[in-house]
Order: sequence, then structure tokens, then C-alpha cells
Amino acid sequence: MTVLLVIIAAVYGLLIGSFLNAWAWRLAHHESISKGRSHCPRCGHQIRAYDNVPVFSWLLLRGRCRDCGAPISWRYPLGEAVTAAIYVGVVLLDGLTWVLIPHLLFVSALVLVSQVDLEIRIIPDAIILPVAALGVPLMILFGDGPWWEWLVAGAAAAGFLFLISEVYYRVRHVEGMGFGDVKLALCMGIYLGAAVVPALFIGFLSGAIIGIAVVAASKGDGKTAIPFGPFLAAGAVVALFAGAPLIDAYLSLALGR
Repeated sequence: MTVLLVIIAAVYGLLIGSFLNAWAWRLAHHESISKGRSHCPRCGHQIRAYDNVPVFSWLLLRGRCRDCGAPISWRYPLGEAVTAAIYVGVVLLDGLTWVLIPHLLFVSALVLVSQVDLEIRIIPDAIILPVAALGVPLMILFGDGPWWEWLVAGAAAAGFLFLISEVYYRVRHVEGMGFGDVKLALCMGIYLGAAVVPALFIGFLSGAIIGIAVVAASKGDGKTAIPFGPFLAAGAVVALFAGAPLIDAYLSLALGR
């Protein structure tokens, strides 16, 4: 039964990952997701069904459009593969329980907003706010915790990022992060509860490491724009799977147990 669930999760993850890729591109380029089939952004030709198989078509076409030869970003097969891997992980974590529904919705939203943020440096309100709103009743009903945990964690995470953003702006006189990151933190808290704490820590740590590396490589001045959403999303995924053990490990170290 477990093997069958893993296979189903992987297949659905690939398919939904492909859909999320297309949706992210259309959000970034102000196209409706209901506007026809996917097409090459360079030549405009519709992508044939047999050229739209997640991951495999990109590999067979060597990352290029069949019609015009324009390169197709590696982010698309990577997004499909990552979505499939996360879906498998969530199914193994939750099994066939009701909390599987909000968790799959949450990780799908993380993949989608990360793709958009990488494309245009924006986390779309049209995605993150409805997902956050849906998360409140879903986590209260199906989450493993007191009903108020999800609300408090969401408000605290958003408030923390808003405070960091304001302090950075007052000191440096430039925006350190967009308000979309604050809304993403709100969504993370609603779905993760107390585990949003290690999620934010991982997001900040990984973002700082990559940011320093990028600035050093490009000889920037510390104002190089780097999308923060994907780092927060990565922290959220890690915390979804290992948030409680990470909190327990920290408390053990802090309390000397």
C-alpha cells in the first residue's frame, strides 16, 4: 500500500508541478491560466501534448523548443521534480489522514509563489492570501494542535518579518524584503504553527549564505536584489517535515538536557 501511495504521489506531483510551472509563468506575464494551452514564450507555438510530459520531455528536447530551438529554463523540470519529491514526502509524513489536504495545498502554494518570485521578484497576493485564508479553518479542523496555535503563529511570523523589514529600511534606507514576504510568513505560520520558528531561521540562514555568495561573486554593494521567497519556502518545507524535532533539539541544548 505504501509503495502504491508513493507512486501515486509522485505522478500527481509531476503533473501538478507542470501545472504550477505554467501558472507561475502566466502570473508573471499577466496571462490568465485559463487562456488556452501552454506555448513557447519565444515563437508562440503551442506545446504539443507529447512535448509536455513533466521532466522527460525537457530532457528529450535537451531543454529547447521543438519549433524555434529557444532554450527552456531548467527551472521548469526542476520545479516538477521538486514538487513530486515534496508530494511523496508529505504522503509518507501524513498518510491517508485529513491533514494531508492542507499540507498538499500549502506545499503547492510554496512551489508556485517561489517560481513567480524567481521570475519577477513578487509574491502574488492572488495566491498567498487565499491559501492563508483557507489554511485557518483547515488547520483548526485537521491540525495536531490547539485551534489558536495556527492563528498566533501566523500573526507572530508576519509581525516578526514586518519588524525586520521596517528596521532594515530605517537603517539602510532601502527595502530589505518586500511585503509579499511578510504575507508568506503569515501563511507559513498558519500551516506550520510553532514549527514556523525553525522555518524562518532556516530561511534567513540560507538566504544570508546565498546572498553573501552572490554579492561576493558579482562584487556587489550589498544592495543586489535576491528573491527571499524561495528561501522562506525551503525553510517551510524543512520545518513541515522536521519542525518538532528541531525545536526539541534546540530546547535540549538551551536547557542543557
